[in-house]
Amino acid sequence: MKIKINPDGMVEMLYTERIDLAAIGKITEIRRASHIEPTAKMQWQADMTVSGGPVLGPYDTRSGALAAEIDWLERRM
Repeated sequence: MKIKINPDGMVEMLYTERIDLAAIGKITEIRRASHIEPTAKMQWQADMTVSGGPVLGPYDTRSGALAAEIDWLERRM
């Protein structure tokens, strides 16, 4: 798991339940870095525009879109 702590104290990470964030300190905000959505053709895409990126896909499975989302985010941390 990668955790990036910026000089202003903001923490960037891919949220999982492996770490109890409340044990680290006070949480003031959690934001989505993307949206995994179905397309009109019943495929999946990872909309990374929330993080300044592209729309990835389409993928045949939701798990494929999730894997692409994680890969894109981790390459930018």
